[in-house]
Amino acid sequence: MSRPFVPRSSSPSGPFVRVNGKIRAREVRVIAVDGKQMGILPLGDALNLARTSGVDLVEIAPNAVPPVCRVVDFGKYRYEQAKRDKESKKHQHATKVKEVQLSPKIDPHDLGVKIEHAVDFLCEDMKVKVTLKFRGREMAHTEYGFQVVQKFLAEIAPYGNRDFEPKLIGRGINVMITPLPRNKRAKHPRQTEGAEVVKSSPPPQAAPAENNNHGNGSGQIERPQKPAPAKPQPAEPKTAGFANNPFAQIEANR
Repeated sequence: MSRPFVPRSSSPSGPFVRVNGKIRAREVRVIAVDGKQMGILPLGDALNLARTSGVDLVEIAPNAVPPVCRVVDFGKYRYEQAKRDKESKKHQHATKVKEVQLSPKIDPHDLGVKIEHAVDFLCEDMKVKVTLKFRGREMAHTEYGFQVVQKFLAEIAPYGNRDFEPKLIGRGINVMITPLPRNKRAKHPRQTEGAEVVKSSPPPQAAPAENNNHGNGSGQIERPQKPAPAKPQPAEPKTAGFANNPFAQIEANR
């Protein structure tokens, strides 16, 4: 009878581990079930030790001389290895790289905007790649481009450190900036400004509480006095007719 065909997809995706009879070394360094070092033993003695304990002999360091083997249940070993790999992946994070492009004739305001963007990236633990490109005859005066890059690096020095000195590659200057550790990095300027605004705002004044326990010494409660009403002013007598009657003097002379 021919052996059944085993597809390649059925093979384990992890690294190949030799177990029991698949180990080819004559002598191995054995670690017991409880973690004690058993020393260097012949392969046959190590296999007998594993059979006596009712577990497997697993090769954990094949490149060592002699190879290191552990007496452990192979299923438990694979479970612990998978759990360890999963925990290590949680702490790994892909490093993001952001690019900032400059020019030799960049306006000071535009340079300030580029610096703010770079500071935002560095405060978020991202690397920043600074690229300055020369166009046409600007290649004749590359020193102006280096001056712009040096000014840019001086402004963001509290937040990141250059990996290497600026280099002229082709028709541009390139430099990579790595963020400083959090304990050595300056605080984000926008967060600092927001904290200052909150501190400068005056605290809200509480409404005055009414105190009804003011006494005059006799145990009686004093009530606030109401202001006296204003006295009405006497109305001026109204004169009949016009205010400036031209015929008033004529009638008086009669």
